[in-house]
Amino acid sequence: MNINSKFKGLLSAVLLTSFSSFSAVNNSHAPEATASEAKISFWDLPYLKEAFIDPTPAARKDGLAVGELGVNGGNKDMIIKLAEEIANSKHGLYDSMLITHKGKLLFESYYLRGRINLPHFQASATKVYTSLALGRAIELGYLTLADLDKPLISFLKDLDPTKFVKGAEKITLHQAMTMRSGIRLSNEQREAFKQSPTLLKGQGQVQVFLENSAPITLASQSFKYQDDPNLVMQVLDVVVPGSAKDFIKNELFDKIGINTYAWLADVSGLPSAGNRASITSRDMLKLGSLVINNGQWNGKQLISANFLANATSGITKATEDWHPDNFNYGYFFYQADIAVGDKSYNANIAWGGGGQHIIAFEELDLVVAITGHDREDTIFTQVTERILPAFVQ
Repeated sequence: MNINSKFKGLLSAVLLTSFSSFSAVNNSHAPEATASEAKISFWDLPYLKEAFIDPTPAARKDGLAVGELGVNGGNKDMIIKLAEEIANSKHGLYDSMLITHKGKLLFESYYLRGRINLPHFQASATKVYTSLALGRAIELGYLTLADLDKPLISFLKDLDPTKFVKGAEKITLHQAMTMRSGIRLSNEQREAFKQSPTLLKGQGQVQVFLENSAPITLASQSFKYQDDPNLVMQVLDVVVPGSAKDFIKNELFDKIGINTYAWLADVSGLPSAGNRASITSRDMLKLGSLVINNGQWNGKQLISANFLANATSGITKATEDWHPDNFNYGYFFYQADIAVGDKSYNANIAWGGGGQHIIAFEELDLVVAITGHDREDTIFTQVTERILPAFVQ
């Protein structure tokens, strides 16, 4: 995934010296952030002196059942070898790797800046959490599947359509959630907007986009990785009771026991739909569980199953030059077919720059959660070539 210049600048300052070599499974307590560490910037958090690798994760009364790697599934030797390579920074700068299989957490590991109790920045993986929040709104009846094909501006009543560029009415929620709004703004325009942040408060954010975009046409409504998630958060905020922020807390995160997190606002004042969420690695697995269980949590339907089926499908091709050739795009989810031998497995992916991944293989009841702060972020290759084969019978 492309990493913005600010992230690259921060990343370039990271010390690249590796901690001590690690070659044995660590069964002591998982590393926790101290009270003082919890208050500092992620970038100031000291590296762990020793990696933590555990094929028998401890139960923590957090809603995750636990088991043992190898006994309850998976090839233990294959996973441990990969974990040791990550511990020695062979594959980049990663902070955690966790695996659930058939409803049980079988493997847990932390490296570098990973801490079991500390929310990790999610970057663009946040987009998937926005998608799940909208799916929750549909399940509760605040939106319908048919609403996804309505003009997005029909939900937003504080706008002045007389100032819109031609074609603004063509944008639907469906198109915004597949990065195909058709809005086209130059980098110069975006920089200018930053000088007048008050114009972007509330629905002013949408007004500014639709006043200043190039005309929206059938040709422009092609895939472009940009600010479209902000449009979706604006709609969520007006259709649910209260605010989008409270709805996410009360109707999504609280329902699955995500209590330690942050989700910062963007300039509009709403939760930043495309980034700026932070959650723990264990809680990432819970969101992956919603995907492989068709929107259910402990037998209760939380996310509309029909919505989720669409969200995790390959609706359009992901076409930026940094996208792998086999990556498609749904409603902020990536979808890819991964071959192991002569069989292919469907993967649904939340992906954030620097190495944030939730990768769900429904057929295998397998979820992999990874966090990192790696410039190149090539760990997905290890997931497909090492982790997936370890769970294929």
